[in-house]
Amino acid sequence: DLAAQINAWLAFLRDEKRYSSSTVDSYLFDLENFLSFVKVHEGTLPSINVLSCLKLVDFRAWLSWRVEKNVGAASRARGVAGVRNFFRFLDKHGVMHNPFIDLIRLPKTPKLLPKPMTIADTKEVIDYAGVEPKEYWIGKRDQALFVLLYACGLRISEALNLTRGQYPFTDVLVITGKGKKQRIVPVLPAVNGVVESYLKECPYQLERDKPLFVGKRGLKLDRAVAERQMRNIRYALGLPDTATPHAFRHSFATHILASGADLRAIQELLGHSSLSTTQK
Repeated sequence: DLAAQINAWLAFLRDEKRYSSSTVDSYLFDLENFLSFVKVHEGTLPSINVLSCLKLVDFRAWLSWRVEKNVGAASRARGVAGVRNFFRFLDKHGVMHNPFIDLIRLPKTPKLLPKPMTIADTKEVIDYAGVEPKEYWIGKRDQALFVLLYACGLRISEALNLTRGQYPFTDVLVITGKGKKQRIVPVLPAVNGVVESYLKECPYQLERDKPLFVGKRGLKLDRAVAERQMRNIRYALGLPDTATPHAFRHSFATHILASGADLRAIQELLGHSSLSTTQK
């Protein structure tokens, strides 16, 4: 009975709430972590009936268990959010009701502002990306990816979801972001230039409906690979841990704001629903 409800919940998150796949995966991971704790804590397999009978002390025991495992405050807070979301889903659909889930206090998390790279560091990273890998075409690929993230302010997932058929880019690019919301971003001529250089060196014949950025085996480039390449570069250049692929997006916003761009315009370019998110 529990497995069926979990599957229904995941479908709800994906199809109705339109959460990103990474968010859905994180919620599922946290719920599985919670159910593993319940199995040990209660000495029985979790079920709808078992979950409905949990008390506030049981939820607090779960949070204490995670603290003992050195799970950070942000991860614990996300875990509570995921489990609470599942319990509320069950409540909304008349499956079960447990009032104690809403009495848990979220762990306090430090409010850290995103840190962009300087213009000089951004240029150095992009230049170094072209020579860091042993295989020349991979360097060209990373360079094209990083330029696209920076020049268009894309999320890494948005860039990796681009298809070969979308290139060559026109003056604008239609991007499907979080919640399947679409936005239009301008494309500088330099972006087309570095992507063209990558495609000339790429050893694979990419079909129009296939990913634009591919890995060593010709399949869609994995996000973890791009993050690892960036990690190698920042170590080589002595940059802080905040220099990640996502930092290109922060740098894009910060640099054009410093150049006099309107905050509302930046909000549109980034695809933010809330202006406060852009202000951060």
